[in-house]
Amino acid sequence: MTVIKNQKSNTYEVRTYYKDWTGVRKQKTKRGFKRKCDAQEWERAFKLKENLSLDMYFEDFVDLYLNDIKSRIKYNTWLTKKHIVEKKILPYFSKKKLQEIKPSDIRQWQNTMMNYRNKQGEGYSQVYLKTIHNQLSAILNHAVNFYDLKSNAARKAGSMGKERTKEMLFWTKEEYMKFIEAVADKPISFYAFEILYWCGVRMGELLALTPADFDFQACTIRINKSYQRLEGKDIITDPKTVKSNRMITMPEFLSEELESYIGMLYGLNENDRIFQISKSYLHHEMDRGVKLSGVKRIRIHDLRHSHVSLLINMGYSAVAIGERVGHESVEITYRYAHLFPTIQTEMAENLNQEREEYLDE
Repeated sequence: MTVIKNQKSNTYEVRTYYKDWTGVRKQKTKRGFKRKCDAQEWERAFKLKENLSLDMYFEDFVDLYLNDIKSRIKYNTWLTKKHIVEKKILPYFSKKKLQEIKPSDIRQWQNTMMNYRNKQGEGYSQVYLKTIHNQLSAILNHAVNFYDLKSNAARKAGSMGKERTKEMLFWTKEEYMKFIEAVADKPISFYAFEILYWCGVRMGELLALTPADFDFQACTIRINKSYQRLEGKDIITDPKTVKSNRMITMPEFLSEELESYIGMLYGLNENDRIFQISKSYLHHEMDRGVKLSGVKRIRIHDLRHSHVSLLINMGYSAVAIGERVGHESVEITYRYAHLFPTIQTEMAENLNQEREEYLDE
């Protein structure tokens, strides 16, 4: 290690060597330290991090963690995790050594989070408290699984907050028809909600649609991408899961509506986004339509639940519905089990009839 002083800038810099994961020796230089002791402290922390020592600071391990998971999850998910870590976790644990974090430290942090109040006197929701605790636990669990930390202090400390309730809201067909009439004055809103309800697509899938995704002769929509607005940029990503890649057959009336609408969009190229609007615009339009129509407020994602509910009421199987909305059939059965009509009585009656027919022979 070499710590030298730059006479021109009157600051210190560190030049040190390390081996990358392939065993190749490389040099690392860090400049701009006002004090020599700061440069020496940075070099010490760098060595601990490169040697994967559990004596490293928590903030240094977080860098490893975020880099480890970045290529394994969707970018918007990674950004959400990074934001939670930087705003809610690092301010409390950054300069603690990874292996010295105790359950009592976690409990004190939890108390700070649970006692937080903003200027309006509002605290964090139970769901958010659960989310940030789970994120801290995930970091420490990563250290246990891949870097030989002895135990997860967050798990020992116990959780905080509560998971979101599993209540599922949806509109009946009659409620949807009242709503859609209320927003029919804006074509872009009307056709966006028509696709969401009658095809059961996710909002990101809707906003990524281009004219090239439609085959109006076959009445199909191709779902193979999703739209996100991240860091001020429009980002097109893969859909949520592999199963989400699918072809959806539209009802004939919707195919005719959309062919006419897209044909009227001047200057729209085959690979341009049809719905060049934001998610916040759709939320605003949902609020407007609910207020005008008087139907109950549901989330935009609940239009997807409404579509599934409609198909269940029409008698379609979980397998067929799962293929249409991009879910495994077992997930449809589990999540929507309460909507499927019970057939236990019918089964018992048929079994009774089978036995009576045998006795009558």
